[in-house]
Amino acid sequence: MAELWIATGNQGKLNEFKMLFNRVPIEIHSQAELPVFAPPPENGDSFLANARIKARALKALKSKQWALGDDSGLEVAGLNNLPGIHSARYAGPKASDSENTAKLLKMMQLKAMSSRAAQFRCVLVAYDPQGQEHIFEGFLKGEIAKAPKGTTGFGYDNVFIPEGQTQTLAELGLAYKNRASHRALAANQMIALLESSLGGEGLESKT
Repeated sequence: MAELWIATGNQGKLNEFKMLFNRVPIEIHSQAELPVFAPPPENGDSFLANARIKARALKALKSKQWALGDDSGLEVAGLNNLPGIHSARYAGPKASDSENTAKLLKMMQLKAMSSRAAQFRCVLVAYDPQGQEHIFEGFLKGEIAKAPKGTTGFGYDNVFIPEGQTQTLAELGLAYKNRASHRALAANQMIALLESSLGGEGLESKT
């Protein structure tokens, strides 16, 4: 069976990817399984640049397998699309989810914003066994709640209310998120590519 190596140290993201790709006959692995791997600095100026940095670093070690880099985050219109590519470290390099969320709500309160419109964006960069690059992107539009609600998910899920809903992602649960999230929409595009390759050399590579 072919292998897909995912460049993430975020267990929440890894769990989501495992659920999203469970209908494809491909083994999921992460950078944590490598005996030696130093995550590269995410110093790109866009989600695409950072996803590419991560994917390339893993592809260099797993040249004959699928390698996937993900960069995603929250863009709040009234904050000039911040936290954006800084979403995971909005409150500092080692900030927790709760610290990032607290800073977001504080910044929005200080700005006295009339609109709480926001969107989640996900960019995936994948390299197939032949080294060809594939790019996928997904969005989930919504707004920011005034206070955290819900217990499932991670990141900003407990303050993000998807468009057309009245509850946060953390209240709506994993079934909803795995169907409608920015990461799910991007992953579905990659899944279509994998499924179309089932009979081809790319998906069957084992070394």
